[in-house]
Amino acid sequence: MNTPELRERAAQTLDASGERVRQMSAFVGLDGFVDEIIHAVDTRKNATEYTRLDTITDFGERIKEAAGRSTNIEFVRQKKKLGGNGPIMANALATLGLKVTYVGALGYPNVHSVFNSFCERAEVHSVAESGHTDAVEFLDGKVMLVKSDPLNDITWANVQERFGRDHFERAFRESTLVSFVNWTMIPYMSDIWDALLVEFCPGLKGLRRRLFFDLADPQKRSFNDIQRALKLITKFQEHFDVTLGLNEKEACEIAEVMGLEHDDRSPDGLSKMGRELYLQLKIDSLVIHPVTYAFTIRNNDVTMVSGPKITTPLITTGAGDHFNSGFCLGQLLGLDNAACVLLGVATSGYYVKTAQTPTLSDLTGLLRNWPS
Repeated sequence: MNTPELRERAAQTLDASGERVRQMSAFVGLDGFVDEIIHAVDTRKNATEYTRLDTITDFGERIKEAAGRSTNIEFVRQKKKLGGNGPIMANALATLGLKVTYVGALGYPNVHSVFNSFCERAEVHSVAESGHTDAVEFLDGKVMLVKSDPLNDITWANVQERFGRDHFERAFRESTLVSFVNWTMIPYMSDIWDALLVEFCPGLKGLRRRLFFDLADPQKRSFNDIQRALKLITKFQEHFDVTLGLNEKEACEIAEVMGLEHDDRSPDGLSKMGRELYLQLKIDSLVIHPVTYAFTIRNNDVTMVSGPKITTPLITTGAGDHFNSGFCLGQLLGLDNAACVLLGVATSGYYVKTAQTPTLSDLTGLLRNWPS
């Protein structure tokens, strides 16, 4: 499902929602990385000209050939930017117009300079040193080489001491949207969720609000760790309307942990698997975003929307986080499932096409001039 009528309806909603969006607030955390976007060199012609390794398969073969010997792979930095699932998603929400509060690992005691523009758009608080990612990008995906040990300092004790328990509780209780992402890289995130469920959630009052989770490639975590995280996410549904966001790889990893069939990677196979995940998780909505399309399951209905066709992406690192911001915006505006997914693929598509985070007007422009 992706029709001109659906895109125009979504564009009209965005046209009329600028002031409403500016009244919305988001509280996001808790990671933070300095990202270096990198190309891997295949052959070098001279000091300034080279051809890159285009695919992950090419990269893998180059490494495989070195087994038992050694090799040198040259990386060329394309840009240095703010990174981490949380900062990218929060920066996108702020660019769309929401009032954003961010707590995470952006440099401690001083915030790293790559986050300066983010600090101008949002209320930003750092409680730990940032991690570092070399994001090696290819035409068919990316390989993230991550140094995440600073995120070991993201503990409930440090968050309360360095940000303030009262400040955290106020943002957690009052924000229109709450989002915790990159569970995989934060060893103590489950402990933080457990504390919130015990200390803050029982006292929540008023209208139910939205809570968004993104585990972020949990392959390296144990089955027990993942199962605990999923149980905690389910418990939050008692207090919030909970959404879990997954890319294709993450969805299959979660399915394996839950004992579900995950070999059929076709749209029909993934949507069937997604429905089974949704029924077991018992949350408000599940959204899964492969590269060229995305779908959500809510009230046991599957809604699938294709994305814009981007033949020459300028960047892919952060595409999923931009999808999450657009999808959450649709939910906050009360749009139907198809329009929510459409805003997700549109936000991600704009970013991949231009290497820029879209504003509301940028999104409406893309919706009305859809790449075919």
